[in-house]
Amino acid sequence: MRFTILGPVEAVGPGSDAPGLAPRHRAVLAYLLLHAGVVISTDRLIDAMWGPLPPDSARAQIQTTIAAIRRMLRASEVDGMLATRPAGYVITPEPGQLDLDEFSSLVAKAPAVTDDLGDTGDTGDAADQIRGALALWRGEPLAGITAHYAESARARLTGQRLTAVERLAELELARGRHDDLIDELSVHAAAHPLRERLCGQLMLALHRAGRQTDALDVARTFRATLAEQQGLDPGHAFSKLEQDILRDAPDLRPPVTSPEAAKPQGISFLPYDVPDFTGREGELDGLIGLWSGNNGGVVTISAIDGMAGVGKTTLAVHLGHRLADQFPDGQLFVDLQAHTAGQAPLDAGAALELLLGQLGLPAQQIPASVADRAALWRSELSRRRVLAVLDNALGADQVRPLLPGASRALVLITSRRRLTDLDGAHALSLDVLPAADAVELFTAIVGERAAAEPLAVLDVLQLCGFLPLAVRIAAARLHHRPRWTVAYLADRLRDQRRRLSELATSERGVAAAFTLSYEQLTPDQQRMFRLLGLQPGRDISPEAASALADLPLDDAETLLEDLLDAHVLTQHQLGRYTFHDLLREHALATAAAQESADARSEALDRLFHHYLHTASTAIDHLYPEGKDRRPRIPAPDTPAWPPQDEAEAITWLDRERANLLATGHYAAEHDRLPHTGQLAATLHRYLLGHAHQADALALGGLALGAARRSGDKAAEARTLIDLGQVHFWWHGDYEEAAEHFRQALDLAREAGDQRVAASALAALGTVATRQRDYDRAYDHSAQSLALFRELGDRGGEARCLTDLGIVHERQGRYEDAHEHHRRSLHAYRETGSRIGETVVLNNIGLLYQRQGRHDEARRQHHQALELSRKFDFPGDEAESLNALAEAARSMGDLAKAAAEHDTALTLAREFSYRPEQARAHAGLARVHRDLGRVDLAHDHARQALDLYTALAVPEADEIRTFLTELPEPTVNS
Repeated sequence: MRFTILGPVEAVGPGSDAPGLAPRHRAVLAYLLLHAGVVISTDRLIDAMWGPLPPDSARAQIQTTIAAIRRMLRASEVDGMLATRPAGYVITPEPGQLDLDEFSSLVAKAPAVTDDLGDTGDTGDAADQIRGALALWRGEPLAGITAHYAESARARLTGQRLTAVERLAELELARGRHDDLIDELSVHAAAHPLRERLCGQLMLALHRAGRQTDALDVARTFRATLAEQQGLDPGHAFSKLEQDILRDAPDLRPPVTSPEAAKPQGISFLPYDVPDFTGREGELDGLIGLWSGNNGGVVTISAIDGMAGVGKTTLAVHLGHRLADQFPDGQLFVDLQAHTAGQAPLDAGAALELLLGQLGLPAQQIPASVADRAALWRSELSRRRVLAVLDNALGADQVRPLLPGASRALVLITSRRRLTDLDGAHALSLDVLPAADAVELFTAIVGERAAAEPLAVLDVLQLCGFLPLAVRIAAARLHHRPRWTVAYLADRLRDQRRRLSELATSERGVAAAFTLSYEQLTPDQQRMFRLLGLQPGRDISPEAASALADLPLDDAETLLEDLLDAHVLTQHQLGRYTFHDLLREHALATAAAQESADARSEALDRLFHHYLHTASTAIDHLYPEGKDRRPRIPAPDTPAWPPQDEAEAITWLDRERANLLATGHYAAEHDRLPHTGQLAATLHRYLLGHAHQADALALGGLALGAARRSGDKAAEARTLIDLGQVHFWWHGDYEEAAEHFRQALDLAREAGDQRVAASALAALGTVATRQRDYDRAYDHSAQSLALFRELGDRGGEARCLTDLGIVHERQGRYEDAHEHHRRSLHAYRETGSRIGETVVLNNIGLLYQRQGRHDEARRQHHQALELSRKFDFPGDEAESLNALAEAARSMGDLAKAAAEHDTALTLAREFSYRPEQARAHAGLARVHRDLGRVDLAHDHARQALDLYTALAVPEADEIRTFLTELPEPTVNS
């Protein structure tokens, strides 16, 4: 499979152009390929396709397009190339599959011209390499793509092409091939008349070919065009070139192209380059490109940082060997010993003595003072081309005296700390290995056994956290134990108590490397590191860390940033800090060894209280009508930063959801039963309303067990109601839900808890309504309403009022229904409940539909839709869309009805909302029947029947009748 975007956008399989790619599909595919390896969210795709004014069906169109691309990839047996991630979609072509990647790689690998051509290799080979890259272009990039993003992307790609053309021209001019360049450069200069460097190269080629007048004409044309279109004058370099052409300056003459004598290679002090070096091609290409792009004219400094064991030294040494022939005066290496066991960091004076000695200076010529040694070092390097690796640096102060001045040197610095104070250095932070590279490294060491157990290999690599040092040690242990299988090694590594000890040999180990990093931290940093190991979640915010460590927020954030710079923490999202898995285990073990049991318990108490109080405040913003039915959480003793409005509340809950659930699981497993119950009761409405059904069931199950172990019948009843609501609303398991509600009612009455009893009765009323047992629904809702009024619970009262409004509407008492919905809407708005308002607006809309007032119905449903989207209520959004579609069909607008049902179906499927999936299928069946599309009507009706039958609701009989009255589908259906 090969993809092309440097011309018409195509996906070409082994035989021909892959089928099924409509223009919109090609546009989305091209955008994903432009950002290959990057996760692209649906919202970003929508913005790329349509800009600020997307159609209402944009999200559905994107999902349909992704499905079409997947079908095409599946047909070409590369289905796994396009993956879905929690944050969006990512496409990862293999090397050689994408013309843009191939173009960029060829250009990056081609050496650049320097002032001494012999030192950069054969310029002819470099020119051929760039010509090969330019040959990949087949016309205008992204040809045929008209999406919003296309124009700016096309301009960027064209800029990359012109940069390559200019590099090619530079190489060819250096080879003396100016005559061959003139026609090619003339075409490009005519197409891009404001490209200053390109015009300058054409002028130089013409001048060297003896066409001085033509060269000066190009200059005058460029000046006039620039002044006319941009009101600017050319830059200094262009003006100088123009003047030099005018006076026929000697330094513009063609270079002498006679072959150079081979230069002897200098001495090398680089350590051994491991033969199984794997991966890091992107990092290597970037570093080589940095050096090449600098033309070797001045010193280039690359600071390579990363956590212990990530392979910084290995990368620097490998790069040094790879570039050795470009540094004939020597390749130097010094270990600065910042993290060497039993050794103090090397001071600058000692390091300079080693480096000067490696250059061949006798000891008696090396001055005593650091300043004089640094001056001598800079002087020696000013006339040499040298590569120097300064390994294992402590910080910027240690390496600053070791940097050359004006020189043609390349300096590679490795450090476990980010050298943020090293001005002018190019920073490269190494991450762990990608999975494919880790597999290759493991297999290179282990051999055939790895190939025989591919799944077990992935288990081992995941347990090693894809950390190169851990992977190498694990592979070496397996290699030297012929009776072990890969699966056996994985089982040993799964035991967290001994995982770090397993990843060690007599000479090196992951834990030992981590310990050296830990010992370089200050006492305050060490304490924060230890405490962070205690927290059960995957990442942490500065506010949570402040509570955990009992520190002011500014102090906590400073310590987190310090740990980030020391590479004992990582940051995958702004304001969120996390550990590598193995470092997390090391931090937890260190906390167990150095923090008392009381200190550990108190830290977790502060963290859990922070999470619970902030979650409670956030839920109160989003669902204020339920305050009286949720636990009241007092403010913690540590400073609190609760959300201030609904937008901040939903943002905080979405960001912290995984951590909140982790604390709930931890509390259940460590006998902190009250926290589990309070957290489940607090989060339930959010988890239910925002389609996190699995999380709601998991946390609710833990809370139910905690309530039963503690003998708290009222808490058990509340939890049963919460679990029943998940089964009712999302899964449509009405009998399961009713059983939960009945048990809750019995327990609440036994415990004498009227509020829980009222909630159970209201829930039983909704089940009866869904099953069309309206008399029983009325009785339950009326009893619940009386209890909520007695308790002064306005939110509960509002819910019962709209439930009774539905019963009145279904039984044809429309005025009573309107009155109940009106009073319910007033109560919800009084309490500030946006979800309650959304529900009532949809119910009013359905009531208007029953009365044939379809315009008014759509207005109500539109208001509900806007609220559900604004506050991220996906279930209510699907309900609003289905209701809008039903009203549109009643008004005869079948196209709109089909589109709205389609969008509702996509949404309901995405969030596993079975009742609304069934409703959307049933609606589409009726719309397609009205449009004369019998085959589609049959298809949707059958799917609706399957769902309604599983839900055990009366709609199943209605859809069966619909199917019997529907004409038979065509033979090919």
